[in-house]
Amino acid sequence: MGSGRIIPPIGPRALCLTMAVAVSLCVVLWWAEPRHSAPGSPGREAVEALLARVDVVPERITVPGYERECSGASACVFGPAWSDATGAPGSGNGCSTRHDVLARDLRGTPADPASGCTVDGGTLVDPYTGRVMDVGGSGLRGIHVDHVFPLSAAWDLGAWEWSPGRRAAFANDVERNLLAVTGSVNTRKSDLTPEDWLPPDPGRHCFYAARYLTAAVAYGLPVTAEDREALAAAVRRCPRGG
Repeated sequence: MGSGRIIPPIGPRALCLTMAVAVSLCVVLWWAEPRHSAPGSPGREAVEALLARVDVVPERITVPGYERECSGASACVFGPAWSDATGAPGSGNGCSTRHDVLARDLRGTPADPASGCTVDGGTLVDPYTGRVMDVGGSGLRGIHVDHVFPLSAAWDLGAWEWSPGRRAAFANDVERNLLAVTGSVNTRKSDLTPEDWLPPDPGRHCFYAARYLTAAVAYGLPVTAEDREALAAAVRRCPRGG
């Protein structure tokens, strides 16, 4: 038989302490390292800069008067849906805002403006889930255009004081606040803000945070303290060095 040293068994208390230290170390490492983000996610430094610029308010207070629809005697406070006659980037090209978003976000759509304002179909990579959808014809109705920073939240957080023209531009800003998404995801998101909703795919939290903060900073909209906490957690998923 060998003459090696006999190692005494580890007692329950020592074992528990060892496991607790290991778990704590894992938690520290998990927070220290960036988690997986979808390819093409913006760099952490750029999104942190947006997070540092946005104003923060304690909470969102509902302001009476919000009305999105334009039927009957409704107020239609953000103007007619998908209007081409606003001061938003790309407006005034003869096509509706919805067309502009679909033409940008669906792969395989005609890029030539001379082809007209009809999008017959294409392939959508949903920005919130990564799901790939080939759509055409009536299937296009299943593709929604989402306001990343919801209109109702914008109203409560300051847009109620804006001019009608500024509100219409915000609602139709293709560059900063609009994305083509699958209808089922957009229905679940509805008017929720980051405190209560983040993309189903955690790898897309960074992208979403960047778009949300871009719209907020561009239009001088604040975020609530709890929304900021959620956005800060999302930013920690962004890759370093971008």
